[in-house]
Amino acid sequence: MNIFSSLIGSRLVATVSALAVVAIGCAAGFWQLSRAHEKIALAQSLAVRQEMAALSLNERIWALDEVVQRRVLAKGRYLPGETIWLDNRPRPVPADGPDAAAQSGFYVMTPLKLDGSDTVIWINRGWAPRNNENRTELPLVSTPAGSILVEGVALANPGKVFELGKNEGLTTKPRIEQNFDLEKEGHLHEWRQLPFILRESNVDGLDGLVRSWAPITNGVDRHYAYAFQWFALALSGFLFWLVSGLMQYRQQGGNKSE
Repeated sequence: MNIFSSLIGSRLVATVSALAVVAIGCAAGFWQLSRAHEKIALAQSLAVRQEMAALSLNERIWALDEVVQRRVLAKGRYLPGETIWLDNRPRPVPADGPDAAAQSGFYVMTPLKLDGSDTVIWINRGWAPRNNENRTELPLVSTPAGSILVEGVALANPGKVFELGKNEGLTTKPRIEQNFDLEKEGHLHEWRQLPFILRESNVDGLDGLVRSWAPITNGVDRHYAYAFQWFALALSGFLFWLVSGLMQYRQQGGNKSE
């Protein structure tokens, strides 16, 4: 029996299993690398766009592709009664370092009615901690009254988390949601709203909200580490298949010599 037949022909199950491990490991590894490269490219694009002059949302109706990742200004009045609390959101940048990274809370989404217009823009006002013992007990957050100027970055959405099923009970108050659906909010309220959100970038203030947003490149090192682990798994699977096959080949050759 030649070495090819010993490694593959007589070990079809082992060969198919090894190929599956190598394919999965390489695919997952390259996917992790692509995610890291996407974050780096996005961060570079964001840095360039944020160097541009801030756009005023009060001037006209803007499209998403015109303002996405740009600094924007919005002047208007909050509609606090329509606030949505997005649950299971990590603290943007832990005050106590990586050990506090697991602290969970809410993103506070409040619509702002633009001055001189009937148009609404949803504002991600920041993060607030959650009461782990009573989920429905909301943190104390103050909302400015009267006309205010909000500065931030225009984004397509506030980010998504895994969600089991859809919450159709949209009229219950307070509204604690897993994810934010901009289009659905427009239909629910029957108002005219801009097709993007504003993530407020004003410094943490007296309203009880944290706005120390993590940079886009946050987690790139983790993607590289995961990629290394997947490639190591693929290599280990291949080496195990090769070494075990060579050992079997030597044993078969030894039996023949006897």
